[in-house]
Amino acid sequence: MKRAIKVVGWLPLLAAGLCGASETDWPQFRGPRGDGLCTGANLPLRWSETNHVTWKTPLPGRAWSSPVIWKGQIWLTTATPDGRELSALCVDLESGKITRNLKLFDVEKPQFAHQFNTYASPTPVLEEGRVYVTFGSPGTACLDTATGRKLWERRDFVCNHFRGAGSSPILHGDLLYLNFDGSDRQFVVALDKQTGRTVWEKKRSIDFKDLGPDGEPQAEGDLRKGYGTCHVARLGERLTLLSQGSKALYAYDPLTGDELWRVEERLNHSASTRPVVGLGMIFAPSGWATGQLLAIRPGAPGEILDANAAAAPATRLQVVWKTKRNVPKKPSLLLMDDLLYGLDDIGIVTCWEAATGTVVWSERVGGNYSSALLGAPGRLYLCSEEGKTVVLAGGRQFQKLAENRLGDGFMASPAVSGRALILRTKTALYRIED
Repeated sequence: MKRAIKVVGWLPLLAAGLCGASETDWPQFRGPRGDGLCTGANLPLRWSETNHVTWKTPLPGRAWSSPVIWKGQIWLTTATPDGRELSALCVDLESGKITRNLKLFDVEKPQFAHQFNTYASPTPVLEEGRVYVTFGSPGTACLDTATGRKLWERRDFVCNHFRGAGSSPILHGDLLYLNFDGSDRQFVVALDKQTGRTVWEKKRSIDFKDLGPDGEPQAEGDLRKGYGTCHVARLGERLTLLSQGSKALYAYDPLTGDELWRVEERLNHSASTRPVVGLGMIFAPSGWATGQLLAIRPGAPGEILDANAAAAPATRLQVVWKTKRNVPKKPSLLLMDDLLYGLDDIGIVTCWEAATGTVVWSERVGGNYSSALLGAPGRLYLCSEEGKTVVLAGGRQFQKLAENRLGDGFMASPAVSGRALILRTKTALYRIED
């Protein structure tokens, strides 16, 4: 029986397809609600390679996808370093044993992927009996979690990912949503999760052929790219699919794909985070170049806003506050109570008042970061590319509680099952618990 979800005000809506998740499940990128928050207390505070490691499992291939968990199974994707073989892995939550290693796709001529990326960076999404995995245009598939059987696949989406795919799929109701933001095509697609059939496909509405000082098109390659993950939330009385592409944050009707409104940020590109929602606003970093953090009040259908306009028009759609200081490009934000936390890529963590953008504190913790922030009651977990996990106290005073190290670095984001942390490093999967 599905658990009833009470949606109050502006809180993010848990996708209907994930309503069966329990406290031991982490079914999608950034957890049950897609916001990086776990409700369970008593997560481990200190660990090392020899302390509080229940099991450690070496993983084949090279991949940055984050672990997802459902009913005792951990699912991940992996790929050969050359991108010719794309696979899904299932690991037993209790023992750490790899129970399935399923090659899903052979790729004769892989696209280029930057060394900082991999050919298996998008995170799967789980629900009862099914796991959905994507590698971008090379292939998307739905698998039976009991048998490993492939239920459907799609290999017909045309997109030059330019530096590799990074957007993770999400579920809402009967639909599976994916972003495709490449150097050639930029669109969002909704698939029937039962069959893989396209329900709707929406081309990004911004004209990417911006002209440079010489009058020639300049929006090529990176300037067209996006790596962000969609998010479905109830904004007021309306369900909205939030999808960040290059140069804009878009709001779509999740059932039809109709664009409702958008906030343009044409100076930036390659946004890599998943938006967070609360206090009547959407919080999203705008990406690379002159990237800034935007706090957006949702608009009415048909509204378009330039985030850098000197004076905003008198519309419902508003940028309530913004900042360019210590804004993350890759790690997703964390909203806990009335505070917004961000970790920039070079190790400066900042706490803002979410309603106003006032800086509460900002401190350097050291290291380089790609992983999304994890929030637990009273704590923040920050996983670095060098293998360090810093644990901070949540709240209006900066307090470092612990610093832990594992053998190599983190590119994947952490997952939680009950009181256990499930951490994927560059070469292994760990279960950490007291």
